[in-house]
Amino acid sequence: MEITLAQLTAIMPYAKNRASVFLAPLNAAMAEYDINTPLRVAAFLAQVAHESAELRYTEETASGAAYEGRKDLGNVHPGWGKLYKGRGLIQTTGYFNYLKTMMALGVDCVEHPELLSLPENACRSAAWFFKDRGLNALADSQDFLTLSIRVNGKNKVTGLPNGWAERQAYFKKAKEVLGC
Repeated sequence: MEITLAQLTAIMPYAKNRASVFLAPLNAAMAEYDINTPLRVAAFLAQVAHESAELRYTEETASGAAYEGRKDLGNVHPGWGKLYKGRGLIQTTGYFNYLKTMMALGVDCVEHPELLSLPENACRSAAWFFKDRGLNALADSQDFLTLSIRVNGKNKVTGLPNGWAERQAYFKKAKEVLGC
């Protein structure tokens, strides 16, 4: 299932000219990673819209200093938190995740982390993550809560996914636009 520019801009109205830059890479990445039904596409685009601020960011705006020394992310050397900060449309973060992404995509984002910021790689890394983490199946069952938690965790106070209201709004809009 391919989306049109009109559909993408209806889901992400603030994407503006970025939508035309990302349309072909998004369609190619979704096809490559079996994001091929209206529900899967709606769930994927909802997460992408939230995580990238409607295709505005393919690199985290923070420095990455918060990830320094995070052994769970593989950031065991000084400077790796900043080097392997979030990139791509679903913000690949940490050395271990860059390594997994490199192995899956065949793109040397370990030596060149900035490659995940390019539109094609930003889309492919997000779509690969979506499939690899079992999110296609969660989209099929419409378990958007669990799907959202797998993308970005949950708030320690509320127990809900970070940005939950915005993710839900994007999902609702995407389902309307795609006729789900």
